[in-house]
Amino acid sequence: MGPWLTAFTQRLRELQWIEGRNVAIEYRWAEGHNERMNEIAAEFVRLKVDVILTHGTGTYPAKQATAAIPIVFAIATDPVNQGLVASLPRPGGNATGLSIQGADVAGKRVELLRELIPHLHRLAIVAYFESEGTAREVREAERASRSIGLETTTLEFQQSADIVAAFETLRSRADGLYVVPSPLMSANRIRINTLVLAAHLPTMFGLRESVELGGLISYGPNFPDLFRRAAEFVDKILRGTKPGDIPVEQPTKFDLVINLTTAKTFGITVPDKLLAVADAVIE
Repeated sequence: MGPWLTAFTQRLRELQWIEGRNVAIEYRWAEGHNERMNEIAAEFVRLKVDVILTHGTGTYPAKQATAAIPIVFAIATDPVNQGLVASLPRPGGNATGLSIQGADVAGKRVELLRELIPHLHRLAIVAYFESEGTAREVREAERASRSIGLETTTLEFQQSADIVAAFETLRSRADGLYVVPSPLMSANRIRINTLVLAAHLPTMFGLRESVELGGLISYGPNFPDLFRRAAEFVDKILRGTKPGDIPVEQPTKFDLVINLTTAKTFGITVPDKLLAVADAVIE
C-alpha cells in the first residue's frame, strides 16, 4: 500500500490539498480480515468524514454503511454488477472511482504466461470469490485457456487457512498457476510466493508487488496510477461535485513485470520479445 498511498497524497498536494494544513486523512487497515471492513466503515460514518477512499472489497461495506457520504473507490473489479454504481458513465448515488474490469485482461494474462512457458498444458487458477467481478475473471481465464488448448483446474480460497491445502491439491496437477488478484491474495502474497517457489510452479500474478517479492511474472493495471487518479476524484468532490455525476474511469496504464532471477530458478529462458515489451525486469 505504501507506493499507492504515496501516489494518492502526492497528487492531492499538487491539487492544493496539504495533509495537516487544509485536509486531514484518517487511515484504517483491514489487513485481509473482511470482518474489519464493516467496523472501519461504521467508524468513518461516526466520524462524519467528507469522503471515504476505498479499494477492493472495502467498497461494498462502505456503501452499505452510508448513502450520504461520498465514496471514491481507487480499485473496483466490477462496480456495476457489485451494485456500487448504476452505470460507468452515470454512476448515480454516492460512489464513483476507477474500475479495473479484471475479466478484460484475463485473456492477456493467460497468453503472456503461455508465451513465457511454451510447454504449458495444465493451468491452475486460484481465486477468492469476493464478487461477481472475480467470478467473471475466472470464467474468462478458463475460456482463454481452452481457446489455446490448456486444461484448467480452479480452486477457491475462502480464508488464509485454505492456502496451504490448496497448494497440496495442486501438486502434480498443474504446469502453471494464475492468481486472481484480491485483498486476500495481497495479504498472503509472501506465503503464496513461498509455496509457488517450493512447488516450482510458474505463476502469473496481477500485482507487480508479488513479482518484486520473487514471483515470476505479473500483468495488470498500474495501481499507483489508479490511486493518483483517485485523488482527482476526491478533489472534485471536496470542491462540490456530486460523486454520482463523476463517470467511473478505467485503467490507462498497464505493467508487465518479469523476474529474471525466478525465471532462471525455474529453468525458463524469457523470450527476447517479452523482455522488449516488459515495463520492468527484475534481476
